[in-house]
Parts: sequence; C-alpha cells; structure tokens
Amino acid sequence: MNFRQITAAERTATMFPLQAYAFMPSPWTAEDEEAYRGRMRFFETTLTLIAEEDGQALAGVAALRMRQNVRGLVHDMAGVASVSSHPMARRRGLVRELLERLLRQTREEGCAVSALYPFRPSFYARFGFVGVPRHRTATFTPEGLAHLLRADLPGEVERLSMSDGFAAWQGLQQQLLTRRHGFAVFDDVRSAEFREDEYWVAVARSGGEVVGAVRYQVDRHGGDLIASHLLCAGSLGRALLLQFFARHVDQVAQIVVRLSTDEVPELWGTDMQVSTEGSVANPTENAPMVRVLDVEALAGTPVGPGAITIEIPDELIGGVWQLESAGGALTVAKGSAPSVTLSAAGFSALVYGVLDPVEVVARGLGSVPAAAIPTLSTMFPREMPYLVADF
Repeated sequence: MNFRQITAAERTATMFPLQAYAFMPSPWTAEDEEAYRGRMRFFETTLTLIAEEDGQALAGVAALRMRQNVRGLVHDMAGVASVSSHPMARRRGLVRELLERLLRQTREEGCAVSALYPFRPSFYARFGFVGVPRHRTATFTPEGLAHLLRADLPGEVERLSMSDGFAAWQGLQQQLLTRRHGFAVFDDVRSAEFREDEYWVAVARSGGEVVGAVRYQVDRHGGDLIASHLLCAGSLGRALLLQFFARHVDQVAQIVVRLSTDEVPELWGTDMQVSTEGSVANPTENAPMVRVLDVEALAGTPVGPGAITIEIPDELIGGVWQLESAGGALTVAKGSAPSVTLSAAGFSALVYGVLDPVEVVARGLGSVPAAAIPTLSTMFPREMPYLVADF
C-alpha cells in the first residue's frame, strides 16, 4: 500500500471515482467528471492524501485551508473533506491511516484546529473530534414581516449577482471571522468558486458599510425563496435583510433561511408564524465536529480567571499542560502533577464551549474531580460556536 500526497491536477483521476461513488448518484457521467475537473483550480491549496495499491486509488482524504475564530482568537484551520474509499477497500483501516497522517501534517503546517462534517460522528469521535451545533433553518411566510415595509431604516439593500456581490459578501465574512466564535472561512483560492455560483446576493449597507449579506435563490413563482446563512454584523443588518425579504410578499409563499442557534425568528414580528428546525441525521445532515490540534497555539485565547493543570492522552496534543489566565488571556506551559485528565475530544469541547465540565465527565470524555469543576467552568464558560462554512 502506498500513501502519498497528490496535486489538484491528480484529483480527477484518483479522487473523483471515490467521491462520485460515495456522494453522488451513480453511475456518474462523463459530464460529471468534466465538471469536477473544471473545479480543480479551486483546490490548488488543498492538501489531498490518497492510499493506492497497484496504481489504483483505494481511499482519499483532504484538508481545505481555512481560518476559524475560537473564543476570539483566529487560527489556521484544517477543514477535513473528501473522505471516501472504494467499497471493496473499506474496513481495512485505510481511511484511519490517512486521517492520522492528514491531521499530523496539517498540525505541522501550522493548523491549530480542525473541523469536518461527519458521515458518522462516532467514527470521528475516535480521532478526538467533538460535535458543535448545526445551523438552524427558519421557514416563514413574508407576511410576518409586513411591519418592516413601513419602517424607515438607516440603510439600503442591493440585489446583485453573486459575481458582482462577491467582494461585499466575502468582506463581511472576513469581518465576522474576527468577531464570531466558531466562524470559519476558506482561503482565497477555495472561496473564489463561490463567485461563480448561480445565486443572488442581497447586500445591506448603512453609511456605506456592509452590515449584512445573504445568498439566495427563488425556486419558482409562488414557491420558496431559499437562502443560505443570514450574515449580519448587528441588528441593523438583520432588519435590512428581513425588510428585503418582506418585499417578496406577492412573489413567494415561503422564505427558508439558515441561522445560528442564538437567532430567535419568532421574535422578528408580532404576528410571526415560523418553524425553526435543527435537523441532524446520518449520513447527510450531521452536525459539524471540531478538535484542537495544537494546545500551545491556544495561548492568548480570551478565558476566564483561574489556573489548572490537565493531562491529555492523545497522539497530537498529548502531555501535561499548565493552563492559566493572565489578564484574561490563556497562557500554556508544560506542567506536572495534573489534577484533571481530559481526552482530546473533552478538551476540545471545553475550548469550543459546547460542553461544561460535568457534561464532559457524563459523556466519558474525561475525569474531572469535583474540586476542579468550578475552575474549568470559569476559565472555559459555555459559548456556542457558529460554524458557517459548508465543506
């Protein structure tokens, strides 16, 4: 068995058959393969590894170059994707070996964290990943926003093609990257593909500044306006975009939009009738998962007061670590005599704020004495991340 890194140009011959069989209707067509080949210029910076035998690719994995905000500190992130294998090569440990190599290499190349969308969460839990919230989807009629048509808001919304609105949309994402815990963006090479999407983008501005943006399509007259993530720099951006949605009252029956878990669309209007759903199902609609790849790279993370020594038994971040808050910023040093033992997933859950120490113990992700619970809770308070990027 040969394990090697391949270029974007090699992906069509090696990765495409694996991915097409795993994720697409099959048999696939020559047009499908040609469309895939045409996209490879957007994967020039992607790290792709394959396992091959007798010249045939049997399994492959990839890491997209990304950045992510974790509690206010922006890190290089490995977005794990394209995990697939030939059906006759499954259960041979090839994907496991590739993933271990991928995570090691991305860590060596400077990635402090990683994220992915799993086909089965329990599989990735063995690699130290832990779940974070999946986006919510709100479905409502535009009539519920009728009051906004009378509102005189200090701003305006411009409807643009994705190619024309790409710079504004991407600029807002870069702004939100520095402000929102969990927010992640692709590098410029990968994100350039969005410029070619057949979507509209509504861009909200106030005083010349972009304060909101949303990608969307209208499926048919009297049908649905289907929007991606509602990206807002604040309440004004949200109000302007909702006002824009309200202007479709005689065109569409419903509006469907993706939201973070802290949005409450039932409060958008007095007569608002809305269904908000967070759907999770194997293998196509699982919530994303994350993990820390480098403990020392977390130094400087905003944390609450306290100090604690933890042990992490893990190949990537294993060791005994002294964690302390110095003026509200995390310091990290090698330690001894740990009072807490956490798995990589347990530690990642605390860092990302998705579990508290009691839940970490209840989930079997660590051993935390009662005396250490208040310190960990104070240093790493609950804070739900919002992972926008789909990959």
